Amino acid sequence: MNLWYGRDPGGWSWMAMSVGMVLFWAALAAVGVLLFRALSRPAGGGATGPAPPTGPTPERVLADRFARGEIDGDEYRRRLAVLRADDGPRLSKG
Repeated sequence: MNLWYGRDPGGWSWMAMSVGMVLFWAALAAVGVLLFRALSRPAGGGATGPAPPTGPTPERVLADRFARGEIDGDEYRRRLAVLRADDGPRLSKG
């Protein structure tokens, strides 16, 4: 087989071809894995929305304060009604 200079490929040429073939098959395998992962993903993309808060809810904190005796029953019911109101807590300015 004659190349540009009329001689057969040497050792470095065979090494470059071998490395190139390994890289080609590695790239082809990576594309296959990525394609498989993309197609096997559940519909909707996985994430369904924001994660729920991990800390205690305001109602839980209020119930804990009532249980410890920091607030009395009237204050507990009044604050619970404010928390459960549709428009949220009302803050007074002043």
